[in-house]
Parts: sequence; C-alpha cells; structure tokens
Amino acid sequence: MADEKIVIGAETKYPLNGILTIPTEMNALVPAVVLVHGSGPSDMDAKIGDNRPFKDIADGLSEKGIAVLRYDKRTFVYGKEMKNDTGLSVKEETIEDAILAADFLRQDSRIDPSKIFIIGHSMGGMLAPRIDAEGGNFAGIIIMAGSPRKLEEIMMSQNDDVLNSLNKFLQLIAKKQIASLSSKFDNIYNLSDEEAKSTKVLGKYVRAYYLKEMGEHPSADYLQELEKPVFILQGEKDFQATIEKDFEGYKQLLGDNQNVTYKLYPNLNHLFMPSVYGEILKAKKEYKVPQNVDQQVINDIAEWILSV
Repeated sequence: MADEKIVIGAETKYPLNGILTIPTEMNALVPAVVLVHGSGPSDMDAKIGDNRPFKDIADGLSEKGIAVLRYDKRTFVYGKEMKNDTGLSVKEETIEDAILAADFLRQDSRIDPSKIFIIGHSMGGMLAPRIDAEGGNFAGIIIMAGSPRKLEEIMMSQNDDVLNSLNKFLQLIAKKQIASLSSKFDNIYNLSDEEAKSTKVLGKYVRAYYLKEMGEHPSADYLQELEKPVFILQGEKDFQATIEKDFEGYKQLLGDNQNVTYKLYPNLNHLFMPSVYGEILKAKKEYKVPQNVDQQVINDIAEWILSV
C-alpha cells in the first residue's frame, strides 16, 4: 500500500490535509472509501488517546484492495475561526467535506467511480445517510457505532449512565445539571433559527441551532428511504452507543430490509478495539491504552464492500 498526501477542498475557504491510501497491486479500477469522523475536532487518523482507528482501517482495507481517503476534520484545523460562528451546523462541520472527499475520489483515474463507499463512525455514522443524500451518492453506506436517535437523546442517556455510576452526593448535584440540560433540549424545536443561533445549550460555544438543524434532518428519515446497501456494525462493549437503543434501534427501524446487514462484535468498544474498562466514566483511561481496530471488523468491511 502507499500513502499519498492530498488536500480536500483546495479551492474552498477551508482546505484540509488528508491521506489517500492506495493498494499496492492494482490490475483494474479499485473500490474506495471515505472515512467520516465522530463528534468533536479530530485529525485524519481519528486519534483518541493513544489510538488511531482511521489509520488502522485505511491500512487494513488497502491491504484488501480498497483505497481509503481520510482527512483532518474542519473543526480540528479551523476550530478557532469557527467557534464563534453562531450558525455552525453539521453541514459546515462534516457534511460538505465528506461530499468534497467523494468528488475527489471520483476524479482519480485509478478508482472505480461506481464503487465509492462511506464509512461513518459514531456521529459520522449518524450523518452518513444524509451525506449520501446531499451529494455523496455512494455505492453503499457503512455505519460503525452510529445511532438512529437524535443527538440530544444520546447525550441525555449518556448523562443518565454517568449519573447511575456516581455516589449519592454527586448524584444530587448531577441531577440538577441534567434536569437543566433536559429543559433546554425540550425547547430547541420551539425556537426560530435566529433564536436558536443566539441560545447557548452547552458550554460557551454550542448553540441550540447546531442540535436543531441536525434534529430536523433525522438519520432515520434518510435510512428508511434508502435502497442501496447498508452495513451496520457495533461492539457489544460500546458504552457510547448502546445495543438496546442504537443497534436494536436500527433493527426496529429497518427490520428485515434486504439491503441492510447487521453485525455485533463481542468484547469490542466504541473504537472497535478490545474493551478494557467498559464504563463511560473511565472512557479517557480506556482510550489511553494503545490498541488496534479488530482484524475481524476490517475483514468483514472489506468482504462486504467487495461483494456489493
């Protein structure tokens, strides 16, 4: 395999460095994948703690004959300029660049333009169906540790998980904070766009508009209309996306649709690496342990792509 340095959106206000990992042996046009990050600023390897899941996926898939494009997330590079943008939504943060990445691959003469896929991890998985609909036009969609729920619902249930693991005194304090957050979330869809842009919901910078805009384009709506192949994967020990609400949520939403494949991996966490502590309060410690994306996950993704 070979890593080629590239730039996504070179002509735009926000050019992003990236890497195109290309298989060594190419006898014909190869399929390709765009990797889309989860929430928060993130580099092209999706580095978290001492782990680099996107590098693992790129290296693993290219060994199986699939080209992989990964790039720095816009908020990772331009976070300072963007943090005061009250109208920031997932469109500017994630969607536009993923579509530019797909277009970039289509211009490469070594890549089969009819075999370009998207792999979205976590929030990237939630957004993948929308990215496809808004111009990605992928051959198929791979959702790793995603969710069919709205972002604020996930945040509230993660807060509840944390709450349940606290002692009684801390629970009292946290309950008040969570109740206050819940009332902010309940009101989001009653706000006009302009009101939402001036309403802070989390910290100094996260505005209600970010959640409102995303919530008004629910992943579930796009998924139900999809006829192209979808592959939904999750680790059993994931404490950020749950089996019950997310993995099973997809099954309830999509049922036995012939175009959808599901796979659950025993003992793997949110990064599809072996579970260490397995609890949300120890997330930082969990991701400090250097590991790699499980080989079976990479094998399954490669096999699925090559079968489409």
